[in-house]
Amino acid sequence: MIDTLLALVPFYGLFLVGGVVAVSCLAVPLPSSMLVMASGGFAAAGDLVLWQVITVAFAGYVIGDQVAFHIARWGGAPLLSRMKTRPARAKLLERAEALVARWGAAAVLASRTIVSPLGPWTSYVSGAVGLGWRTFTLAAVPGAALWATAYAMLGFLFADQIADLATVIVDGAALILAAAVAIGSGWWLWRGWRSYRLAAQVASEPLRNPR
Repeated sequence: MIDTLLALVPFYGLFLVGGVVAVSCLAVPLPSSMLVMASGGFAAAGDLVLWQVITVAFAGYVIGDQVAFHIARWGGAPLLSRMKTRPARAKLLERAEALVARWGAAAVLASRTIVSPLGPWTSYVSGAVGLGWRTFTLAAVPGAALWATAYAMLGFLFADQIADLATVIVDGAALILAAAVAIGSGWWLWRGWRSYRLAAQVASEPLRNPR
């Protein structure tokens, strides 16, 4: 897939970059991160202009984010239920739901940076569960800017090592995602244990202090 897209860059350039990024924000499996990084490499070779790559990638991300958010706002919980019919997609949605439920706007920002594989899913979840549009946008836009800048700059600075860098990024993203899920699950269990201890303490209070 990425080889096909790279072959089209000389013909469609920035239009291809922006389009692929926007569509990938709808959870369509396109290698947008690798394409933006490769476009940064093209900029280093003089075939593209770096600031234009960053701007177009950022614009595509914001547009895709907003479309996903408003689709889910219109579809609501029933849309998420239909999207969970596939097990792999259901797992990603459940992780996104857990992050948004616990961290709100911070989860939206994190899903565009340190846990970017969850980016499209947090957009859908945010719209479906009623996270405010302004709250979502104020977190999503800076996250999109960081994402576009980081990947384009990586390609620009390490143009000769993009293939190796891509492997490291994919492996690192998987590790970060797993760590985030583990931390979130641990926090949830800790809160549940605290609630249980408090309830038990309250229930036993009359026995210790009879009136």
